[in-house]
Amino acid sequence: MYAVIDIGGKQYRVEKGDDVIVDRLSLAEGKTVTLKPLLLGGGKRAVTSAELKGSRVKARVEEHLLGKKIMVFKYKPKTTYRRTRGHRSRLSRITIQSITAAPAKKKPEAAAKTENEEKAKKVEKAG
Repeated sequence: MYAVIDIGGKQYRVEKGDDVIVDRLSLAEGKTVTLKPLLLGGGKRAVTSAELKGSRVKARVEEHLLGKKIMVFKYKPKTTYRRTRGHRSRLSRITIQSITAAPAKKKPEAAAKTENEEKAKKVEKAG
């Protein structure tokens, strides 16, 4: 089973046991965060937003780290304008512990009977 989660304005496709590097989270290392999935998939079909209520993705913050250093250099020819700036993104590495789907809702018997009757009528009309 996989899930698509939204963290920091970015979407990630994750499975149980995956390590994902995301923008820095405001939790301490070792803490657990519960996320709401945007989509669940696996098996024969994908579960959409209407069926996602009660679904959860549990992840643990493993460590906080800094990204690769990026240098930004501005330059304008024929003048003495040169600027050098740099930065390192603050990141967090999380591990997906579990993906829990919401339990399937049971249809009331009356509704199930009417659906079967409607299907039978369609078959009779077609044949």
